Amino acid sequence: MKRILIVGSGDVALRALPWLVRRFRVFTLVRRGESGAAVRAAGAVPLRADLDDRRSLGRLAGLAEAVLHFAPPPPSGEGDPRTKRLVAALAAGRSLPQGVVYISTTGVYGDCAGARVDETRPCRARTARARRRVDAESRLRAFGRRCRVRVAVLRAPGIYAAERLPLERLRRGDPVLAAADDVHTNHIHADDLARIACLALFRARSGRVYNASDDSGLKMGEYFDAVADACGLPHPPRLGRAVIAEHLSALALSFMSESRRLDNRRLKRELRLRLRYPTVAAGLAARPAPFSDPVAEHNPTC
Repeated sequence: MKRILIVGSGDVALRALPWLVRRFRVFTLVRRGESGAAVRAAGAVPLRADLDDRRSLGRLAGLAEAVLHFAPPPPSGEGDPRTKRLVAALAAGRSLPQGVVYISTTGVYGDCAGARVDETRPCRARTARARRRVDAESRLRAFGRRCRVRVAVLRAPGIYAAERLPLERLRRGDPVLAAADDVHTNHIHADDLARIACLALFRARSGRVYNASDDSGLKMGEYFDAVADACGLPHPPRLGRAVIAEHLSALALSFMSESRRLDNRRLKRELRLRLRYPTVAAGLAARPAPFSDPVAEHNPTC
């Protein structure tokens, strides 16, 4: 494996780049010039293309031996035409990628009433946002079966890092659910998610889904309290479910309507993963560290 294509140039992609560019020729799909500058500064080759424009994707055919698909679906609709166009572009090449890793969301499970959830649980997406992810997963896994490409899906929960904390929400005093009504949430540090994606390139089984979550067992209010404590901010007020709708957006409320506890044993077993930040507490307490070798860390013989 010599060439890797990253689709999407957001935070997680930029966290993975330092390790990847030392070992591979990395191409990163970007839509805007400013994104290209950041990618080039990190050592990758920016490719100007747009998943919303099929004609711009022709250069992707046969370009890379592996693909990291980090791009989100469009903000509306029931499906993901962006992933549909990407799959068509990849399939058009005389040589196909050996593997594709896609970062999806645990929202595809829907509300599980606080139950423990592993990867065998059927998708019961309740929101259009999650149904778009189900569509993307289905298209990629079908591509893998049809073309014998190793496709792995990483279902990520709430992604956090020092730069991705809900500080403005805490400063505004936005409420969270009272303890009696609160929901189970799940989290992963952005650095760990970047490392998981890199590990999946080499260790994921074909067609496999992985819950890319840490070991935290927090409810939503406990997460906000932990962030507040770490940042010297007051705890958010607690309100019952019957009245909190008057204070929050529909998007915020949608996250308070689903409760599940993720089982990450497959992730640890098959990818042989040791989380750098196994809990939110560890992530909040740690200083930022450089992105290290995710393969060598887990295989001393490398």
